Amino acid sequence: MKRVMIFCIPAHGHTNPILPVARELVSRGDAVRFYSFGAFREKIERTGAQFISCDGFLAELSEQETEKLKQVSTTEMSIQDIRITIHMTEFLDSEYAAFRPDVVYADSACFWGKLSAWKHHVPLVVSTSTFAFNRLSSQYMKNSPGEMADLLLGLPRVQKEFRRLREYGYEARSFLSLVQSDNATDSVVYTSKRFQPYAESFSDRYAFVGPSVFSDEKPEKQARPLVYISLGTVINDRPDFYRNCIEALRDEPADVVISCGNAVDIGTFGALPDNVQVLPHVDQLAVLARASVFLTHCGMNSVSESLYMAAPMVLYPQTNEQHAVARRVSEIGAGVMLRDDSAAGIRAAVRTILQNDDYARAAAECSADFRSCTGAKGAADHIEQAPHDSGGRDVIAALSKAVTAEQILYNVLAVVPGWILFRFVDVRFLWIYIAAVVLLSAPVKNGFRRMYYRKLISVPKK
Repeated sequence: MKRVMIFCIPAHGHTNPILPVARELVSRGDAVRFYSFGAFREKIERTGAQFISCDGFLAELSEQETEKLKQVSTTEMSIQDIRITIHMTEFLDSEYAAFRPDVVYADSACFWGKLSAWKHHVPLVVSTSTFAFNRLSSQYMKNSPGEMADLLLGLPRVQKEFRRLREYGYEARSFLSLVQSDNATDSVVYTSKRFQPYAESFSDRYAFVGPSVFSDEKPEKQARPLVYISLGTVINDRPDFYRNCIEALRDEPADVVISCGNAVDIGTFGALPDNVQVLPHVDQLAVLARASVFLTHCGMNSVSESLYMAAPMVLYPQTNEQHAVARRVSEIGAGVMLRDDSAAGIRAAVRTILQNDDYARAAAECSADFRSCTGAKGAADHIEQAPHDSGGRDVIAALSKAVTAEQILYNVLAVVPGWILFRFVDVRFLWIYIAAVVLLSAPVKNGFRRMYYRKLISVPKK
């Protein structure tokens, strides 16, 4: 029997995939304590795990802080995570002393779970509810100007809070070590190797177990198409968007189900067309099993469930992580981007999916791939057997060394023509040359990185 501590942030998208894993661990006779928040208590207790409330450690937030969290501000989320960790220190110290866990299973965004495991020298396994992001796969994330400004302007505040952690006995090499995947940390990722970008760059300490779901349902598509629309549980207060969806699809030969959450007053939509239902919540997996199209915000859970149920998608991402997921869905041919969210744009995107069977076939192929994965059982195995060996070479470390060497060589070779221009030719050409060297540096580096990465993964691991 193992004693397992589970930690997660108060977010449905991060908690839901952990629940089947918790149930699997309990079914094996493991003692499981799940540290979470009141909104998730009922779900957690249904797994058989012992629910431990962390609500008392949530700080009272100002209106500005609350608004930034609603906007999924990386800066504000990081600061609040660090402050919660500090507030929980005494409580967590006593919990570790009393429970004496064999392993900690912590969500990737849950700083207090990771930091407390390191502090008490307990094997850590990270629950990764999105893709695993390292230096390569993070290229899939495209930050908007607003997100970039949030990161750059907020960094001094984050670093100031981060330095406080050492006063409470927490050890972390850098803030980046808290947020980025690395090949020395045991991790469970809720997708397949086929769907994970740059999967070969991750060590054997990663278990790609596929979607973690409670459903045994199989896809059962209807003769009359069903269009399902949801923007998830965080950024879903969009009555204007739902009105556009209703207008777009009211006369289409399809049934429409819209899940809008509790933030929207359904009554404001007035009398609905006969083919449209608007509900605060639905059994998403059951609906997706019948859906021919899913218009989604591209949260990882929603996309995984959609592909698990072989439902192709209209992709409407709102955050950088969601853009990364949407890009991968597009790459495998299972969805189209919604670039115009007017009624006409929505109608055209839905028709594109319904009128081209290639999207449904791609989703069905991914469904078969996901269903061949180990799921919650594989995740539980990985947790119980931690810590794991890295399994040989570190692709990312080898790639970083090679790219560094390439950049040094590039700079050295660039000096010679520059010196010739300066010494024997008109100096005005030197500034043009320097500008060209600077502009070409990134494309050359990226091209070399792609070439060397292909070389690395072509050599079998020892």
